Amino acid sequence: MDFFQTIDWMQIVRCFVVGGLICILGQILIDKTKLTPARILVTFVTTGVILGALGIYKYVIDFAGCGATVPLFGFGANLAKGTIEAVQSDGLLGAFIGGIKASAGGIAAAVFFGYLASLVAKPKIKKQ
Repeated sequence: MDFFQTIDWMQIVRCFVVGGLICILGQILIDKTKLTPARILVTFVTTGVILGALGIYKYVIDFAGCGATVPLFGFGANLAKGTIEAVQSDGLLGAFIGGIKASAGGIAAAVFFGYLASLVAKPKIKKQ
């Protein structure tokens, strides 16, 4: 079977469009508001947690795949999912360990690649 026949091209398009829209939203917030990138990051993760806890974000993930799981909304939804599952299995302790346990790989990758980026980047302070 030919390699290109096994690729779901519509899934790639959905992934690209949804991930791109999330990035566009972030860029608009950076350009048009006085929000700092850190506040935008927290807003995106918190929104993902809320949408994940309500069970809404799973439909976005089903539609867009990695276009919805890789951005910060997906990280927040993963935190919520891990917490809910851990609370169901471990009780109250799961509220404290579930999200981190479910997201450990993403957290480790963010720290590692963030460190690599800090070695080559020249950050600028946003003008108020």
